[in-house]
Amino acid sequence: MALDSHLQTALQSCCAPADQAFSIPPRCYTEAEVQALETETLFRQGWFGVGRADLVKAPGDYVALDLAGQAIILLRDKEGALRAFANACRHRGARLVQGEGTCRGLRCPFHSWMYALDGRLAAAPQMDDVAGFVRADFGLKAYRAEERLGFAFVCLNADAPPLEAVLGEFAAIHAPWPLESLVTTRRREMVVECNWKAFLEVFNEYYHLPFVHADSIDDVYLPPDAPDAVQGAFATQFGPTEGTGGLLQDEQDKALPHMPGLTGRAAEGVRYTWVFPNMAFAAGQDALWVYEAYPHGPHQCRVVQSACFPKETLERPGADAAVEAYHARLDAAIEEDIPALENQQRGLSAPDAMQGRFQPMLEANVARFAAWYAGKLLT
Repeated sequence: MALDSHLQTALQSCCAPADQAFSIPPRCYTEAEVQALETETLFRQGWFGVGRADLVKAPGDYVALDLAGQAIILLRDKEGALRAFANACRHRGARLVQGEGTCRGLRCPFHSWMYALDGRLAAAPQMDDVAGFVRADFGLKAYRAEERLGFAFVCLNADAPPLEAVLGEFAAIHAPWPLESLVTTRRREMVVECNWKAFLEVFNEYYHLPFVHADSIDDVYLPPDAPDAVQGAFATQFGPTEGTGGLLQDEQDKALPHMPGLTGRAAEGVRYTWVFPNMAFAAGQDALWVYEAYPHGPHQCRVVQSACFPKETLERPGADAAVEAYHARLDAAIEEDIPALENQQRGLSAPDAMQGRFQPMLEANVARFAAWYAGKLLT
């Protein structure tokens, strides 16, 4: 898709500093052609997050992921290294696996071609006598897969820059939190009737809290710090809290201990980070909660919500009940966000919907994403 001049001009207005920039044009939330361009530009050309790396814990563990039109198998090979392959047999394209599980190899359910955990074709029944057939030529299509701070990243483009170059200061700015060792206690999937970008935007801004979450979590959040100026394809902002952001405002008595080693300013609030394009998380004093969002057409997205805690916390007596209170806070907030998002999507779909302006302190991450997004589409 070639951007028309009106859309180019609108996107260029997103690239200014946050106190001068305009929001992403409504067409980018509603038009199938724009979503197709996003899929090619953002999801097929660069790195994107697929959640926590403990989604596959041990050698042989696998999960089938459907991400922005691409079917992927994420797994651990015999050495425990993270790998990603196309979920398509090299014979006639059948999906190899569904859901998640553990295996010693990947067997196609259609004609029983068998692949090793490193993607090599290990067996192909009755193919040895086929002229010119060489097993080594028919391994699975492999993608790049790497881990950082306990998060998993995949890249479909062999020529994209290395992940380290894309993430920049990501590891340094999150060093106070023991993110790599946290344990996922729940992974919840849902479909939301809004554009994928809109979902991640609401998770990354403070502006809506007193209006959407007045009776649930607004009292916990104090005015945020100025946004961090960072190098890398992410946005991040720290904000102090009155208690923990991981619990509802009337359940603060259920707070869990701080993460091991967390001290100083980092122990007094929560850091919200958006790793472009599609993964965002909140690193709190006691827990981590993560959201991934994937487009299902311009008006719908698939969302994955994960909650993570230190191993030491989960070993405490009574930890299970306390963790459930943290899960309940996530559920309560999302149930308030979804009606607001669906209403926003209806508004964005109106023919006369227009770009707005950002509140630079309360929507800092959203403004930074808008500038990054516009730059990618305009390149």
